[in-house]
Amino acid sequence: MDIFLYLSQPFAQNALLAAILVAIMCGILGPFVIMRNMAFAVHGTSELAFTGAAAGLIVANNPLAGALMGSLILAGIIGALGVKEKERDSTIGVILAFGLGLGVLILSFYHGFASEATNILFGNIFGVSTNQLILLLIIGISSIIIMTFLYRPLLFASVDPDVAEARGVPMRLLGIVFLLVLAFTITEAAQIVGTLLVLSLAITPAAAAQRLSARPLVVTSLSVLFALISSVGGLFASMIIDNGTIKTSVCITSISFIIYLLVRIFGRSNSNLK
Repeated sequence: MDIFLYLSQPFAQNALLAAILVAIMCGILGPFVIMRNMAFAVHGTSELAFTGAAAGLIVANNPLAGALMGSLILAGIIGALGVKEKERDSTIGVILAFGLGLGVLILSFYHGFASEATNILFGNIFGVSTNQLILLLIIGISSIIIMTFLYRPLLFASVDPDVAEARGVPMRLLGIVFLLVLAFTITEAAQIVGTLLVLSLAITPAAAAQRLSARPLVVTSLSVLFALISSVGGLFASMIIDNGTIKTSVCITSISFIIYLLVRIFGRSNSNLK
């Protein structure tokens, strides 16, 4: 099918808007995730989103709402426990193992279309309904507003936590709010690339951007740009290749990895730019 014919359809327009929104959010949060050594937290949050999505699918046929609840529960647990950085990965690992097992159990009770279950794992950007898009827009805009207010203190707390704490920056409150925003963002990204591949938007663009500059605003801008290229480019590629028979998440993760690989190969001399 011609790409312009695709884009004339409401489902493709919803998909494009969702891809842009998710890319912007992931691009903004990605650098903070790397600075705060929270890559495994992203993975854990996405896997708990799978458990919540499975529950939402069974209870109310609404995997998006369930995924949001699952990711928020993990963020709430980590925030409530006040887990220190050196303990965070092990705590997430413990919760993750239990959550995945629970998710598999819940999914075993689902007897509907198999595609609904696989979409939780691998995403279905063309299945984003108008109501889901509105919810994603509300979540995305709210998260961007919150990050606008948090940017400077969160950057300070991420770059030099000891000095930030000594200066009176509310470290624990910042950490909890960031975890909650991260949970919302991961839930959004899971709709695009699925819970298993969410790192391709939440981590990879930021990892590539950080090799090109040391300036926080430049890194954030590049991270958003790379995420947009990956998500929108992957969406268009899936429309063109074999008339959309290849999952969009595969195209997105491939483009994201290619960008990172190119930066690793050709951007090495620029990694120390200020």
